[in-house]
Amino acid sequence: MKKPNVVVIMADQLRYDFIGTSYMPHLQALQADSCLFPNAYCASPLCVPSRGGFFTGRYPNSTGCLINPWVEADRQRGFIADGIANLYDLLSADWDGWHSGKQHLMYQPLLETREGTRTKWNALDDSYGAFLQARGHRPPGGARFRGIVPELTSGAVTSVGNYSLPATGCYEPGFDSFFDGYILRSATDAIENRDRSRPFFLSAMFLAPHPPFDVPEPWFSLAREFDPPDNVGVWFSGQSPLQLYNLPGFLGARYSRDDWKEIWRVYAGLVALLDHCIGELVSRLKAEGIYDETLIVFTSDHGEMLGSHRLWQKMCMYEESVRTPLIFKLPAGMVGMGICEQPVSHIDVLPTICELLGIERPADLPGTSLLPAMRGGMTREHRDIFIQYDGNGAFGNFSRCIICKSHKLIVDIFKDEIFFELYALASDAQETTNLVVERADLAAELFSKLVEHMRVTGDHVALAPDALQQFILRMDSVHSA
Repeated sequence: MKKPNVVVIMADQLRYDFIGTSYMPHLQALQADSCLFPNAYCASPLCVPSRGGFFTGRYPNSTGCLINPWVEADRQRGFIADGIANLYDLLSADWDGWHSGKQHLMYQPLLETREGTRTKWNALDDSYGAFLQARGHRPPGGARFRGIVPELTSGAVTSVGNYSLPATGCYEPGFDSFFDGYILRSATDAIENRDRSRPFFLSAMFLAPHPPFDVPEPWFSLAREFDPPDNVGVWFSGQSPLQLYNLPGFLGARYSRDDWKEIWRVYAGLVALLDHCIGELVSRLKAEGIYDETLIVFTSDHGEMLGSHRLWQKMCMYEESVRTPLIFKLPAGMVGMGICEQPVSHIDVLPTICELLGIERPADLPGTSLLPAMRGGMTREHRDIFIQYDGNGAFGNFSRCIICKSHKLIVDIFKDEIFFELYALASDAQETTNLVVERADLAAELFSKLVEHMRVTGDHVALAPDALQQFILRMDSVHSA
């Protein structure tokens, strides 16, 4: 039996609630041929550990990749341990592998520099700068698109970080010189230049709609004024004040709801630009006559707060940050279409691909294949979803999360302080009412499950058994004062 082609398309920082909007008609067309998991979650709301979880099928605690390795003092915590297999490894023997775009699957040495690698790498960081220089064009963004923030390093020392702001502008060199114009060209070149005697594997890692929001026309002017969701620009009384020590709150809290309306407008244009790239890729697969025989997986590494809870970027456990679109377009002859509502994790993607392709999955993967769900029903009961965050470019500002059926428990940690949040997702989708005091019994049940997961995965964070109880007692005393 002929092996199917595999194309993974990953956005960066795409909010799940843009799926199905008028800004993504090409993705909607793909979805019509596919199975959608609308309640999918990343393993970590941060680029490098999220991609580590997606491509290895393992939690960040298990891979050792906890942060983006930008700050030298904590850099070693941003790499996957040697010997942990990933999707590129598993397909390298039989598939003609190509990578286009962002390369944040971090090993030491980097995969693209390893002698004997069979994947053909066109990593954005390695080639884009020279491409722009040859054209005489500036890179998107610049000083006014970035701002300084305090960053906890090694869980103990405050340093200064420099990260993206929600500033907006028009990138005058145009789409061909924009990040995703370059990535799209690289991906379509891979399709054209593939080894046609072998099945084809393409990992197309787009940057949109990640900031900077320095967007080329016609997408900069595409969207009209937005009326964002009700929780945009609002700080809720029950949300963790510890977020103000982390990038999302430190930067996001300074913007009003009116400010966010323009930011949303430009973000929507960048989403439409991403959709254009998806459409071009799918069109090329169809033109080559290989669309029907190709497994396509579409997702985002994480979401974007975009002012929800008065927060910016990701790095927290609210739905806008951790919930990701997940779509499987199966090869012809494989049954699997429709919408599967149950919560699933990026951890489930690798075992699903292994089953679909008939290749041996690595031992001891914690995830479960989603193929039974695509065929009309699950062969398992509900499984809890676990998410962790351990700092951005350095090691600090820890958060842990469990989603159990329709409830979510969040544990936010800064230095020696802990803050708990409990939300009923079915009735409070925008997470506006913290129920941790009113539903202390349920919070305790979820906390126990979370602590056990942390133990099993070797978490470096240790939560005292009475941490939740002490927090509730403290909140009760505050409310009664």
